[in-house]
Amino acid sequence: MTELKVNRVAVRKLLDAVKADGRISLTAPEGKLVCDAYGIPVPGEGLAKSAEEAAQLAQGMSYPVVMKIVSPDILHKTEAGGVIVGVKSDEEAMFAYEAILANAKTYKSDAKIEGIQVQQMLKGGTEVIVGSITDQSFGKLVAFGLGGVLVEVLKDITFRLAPISKEEALTQIGSIRAHELLDGVRGSEAVDRKALADIVVRVSQLVTDFPEIVELDLNPVFATAKSAIAADVRIVVDFDYRPREPAHSHDDIVKGMTRILKPKSIAVIGASNEAGKIGNSVMKNIVNGGFAGKIYPVHPKADEILDIKAFRSVKDIPGEVDVAVFAIPAKLVAAALAEVGEKKIPGAVLIPSGFAEAGEPELQAEIVEVGKKHNIRLMGPNIYGFYYTPENLSATFCTPYDVKGSAALSSQSGGIGMAIIGFSRSAKMGVSAIVGLGNKSDIDEDDLLAFFEQDEHTKIVAMHLEDLKDGRAFSEAASRVSKKKPIVVLKAGRTSAGAAAAASHTGALAGNDKIYEDVFIQSGVIRARSLRQLLEFARGIPLLPTPKGENVLIITGAGGSGVLLSDAVVDNGMTLMKMPQDLDEAFKAYIPPFGASGNPVDITGGEPPATYQKTVRLGLEDNRIHALILGYWHTIVTPPMVFAKLLVEVRDEMKAKGFEKPIVASLAGDVEVEEAAEYLYQRGIPAYAYSTELPVEVLGAKYKWARGAGLI
Repeated sequence: MTELKVNRVAVRKLLDAVKADGRISLTAPEGKLVCDAYGIPVPGEGLAKSAEEAAQLAQGMSYPVVMKIVSPDILHKTEAGGVIVGVKSDEEAMFAYEAILANAKTYKSDAKIEGIQVQQMLKGGTEVIVGSITDQSFGKLVAFGLGGVLVEVLKDITFRLAPISKEEALTQIGSIRAHELLDGVRGSEAVDRKALADIVVRVSQLVTDFPEIVELDLNPVFATAKSAIAADVRIVVDFDYRPREPAHSHDDIVKGMTRILKPKSIAVIGASNEAGKIGNSVMKNIVNGGFAGKIYPVHPKADEILDIKAFRSVKDIPGEVDVAVFAIPAKLVAAALAEVGEKKIPGAVLIPSGFAEAGEPELQAEIVEVGKKHNIRLMGPNIYGFYYTPENLSATFCTPYDVKGSAALSSQSGGIGMAIIGFSRSAKMGVSAIVGLGNKSDIDEDDLLAFFEQDEHTKIVAMHLEDLKDGRAFSEAASRVSKKKPIVVLKAGRTSAGAAAAASHTGALAGNDKIYEDVFIQSGVIRARSLRQLLEFARGIPLLPTPKGENVLIITGAGGSGVLLSDAVVDNGMTLMKMPQDLDEAFKAYIPPFGASGNPVDITGGEPPATYQKTVRLGLEDNRIHALILGYWHTIVTPPMVFAKLLVEVRDEMKAKGFEKPIVASLAGDVEVEEAAEYLYQRGIPAYAYSTELPVEVLGAKYKWARGAGLI
């Protein structure tokens, strides 16, 4: 990122003075000084202490001018009647001075008033807002959107983590819904986006350099074809604010997570011989799952658990232990965890519930303190445990799972975890890991990302979450990992009702969803909108080769299917290829006269298998086409399984010749299409019966990842 020329010394001196005054906000003249120090353009202005001085200042700027109250006790000047615009003469300036003072005293009689700001009035341009907020999870965020009164009405605003580069700022500016207004409408000129981006960058650097600036609004910023100038500045400070410091280094995180997920030895605290108890299920899963490491059951009375020697305490276990899995009541966890610390076991998997999610935050705070004291990484509490299939490890009370694959999944909710396990089993989706995070007293999503980033068995990470404990740490990890492996996130609590449910369920407050949305975009994260979508993305994205370009072609046996597939392509941010004339003629050679070339290519429903074979082969071998979407329609001439087997044969034939590109399929017809879709999926072609949306969503997700990773 290019180093900006700024005057940090001037801002520090000014903020120190504000702190000495015991104030929480800067006056408008002070805000101008901050802007001047950081090269943020503002209009010419001056501070008047009398009506005559106001008229004199206005004369020097040339009329019209804007006049505003200057008071550290009045942050929202318009509400107080403290702003008058369009002042055109000396007489109006003196009248405005007295009127603003009177309004301010009526609004807040004890307000400290430093004078009236007289400001050059900006003319024309598009009003936008540039600002910054401080979020509990994400820290410093820079905001951009439509400004003036529209910011309250339309709420068309986007956020990015600060600091931000010029390129990121330009992307942010282009991401508002009404971005076309910036390009000029009905004869107006396009605004200077580079000038706006420069302001965004400078604001982001300012709030990064001075964390005590917790709110900043430049509203409105008048953007024209030649410049961008901030007409009003509002700055709020909190001198007690401290940015969140990383709890662990990256190397320590990877080391700690490796000992938990790939242990050589496990202690099960609360192991039991009694069927139906969680401690019994956990032991059975670890033993019967084929874990090759050492297993140490811990029980205060038993000599053996499942024919394995038991220990009264973890402290009695000989040698090192990598992780302790807890299956005891919540009230007993803290004492047992202290013994784990004394044994120097570095990781604990806390299955029990009954902590913050159940209205017992003190119990959770106690185990967190024990963990910090003994340097134990804590997974949970209130979780189902975890699976790590490369080690044949099922450290959970749930059903054993042994279908190995490349998808790593996690959930904050136990119920969602059950759905993940069930879907994975039903769809025969191989996984590298399934992890429950629960209350996230310590280990959270960025810890998992650090582990899965370097895990050779993982190709995609899919996460369900209700909040992010440290959103900035997550974003930094996701920005790094998403360049190598797709990350899919289902963020629950998108609505106010959902957010309230999330808070009651996990003890976590779901944050502003717009912030999550924008930070996910900035971090290269693919956002799933439903649980089914999360699971389908986890299953389908790894199967698809990375596309080499944006041209998507649809080949369909039904015109109606082609229309729906076309809509889905647009909805998922992809581009329907404009068919070159020579390629159009090539397709026409294979389809009947009453069919339709172009894109979609409609081969009609009555064609024999050879027509599918020839058109798909042509689509795969032409390098101008980068991805294929197939819309199959059930016919007697080409039955579902005939179509499925033919498609696999053509795919394999062309792959052997060096032609490989993403293929997804939508199958419409009677129940036989279900078998055909499953046949295709098990052979690496994401295919769906009865849906034109799902296959295109999976392909669109692959495209989102490839673009974010800079691969196309």
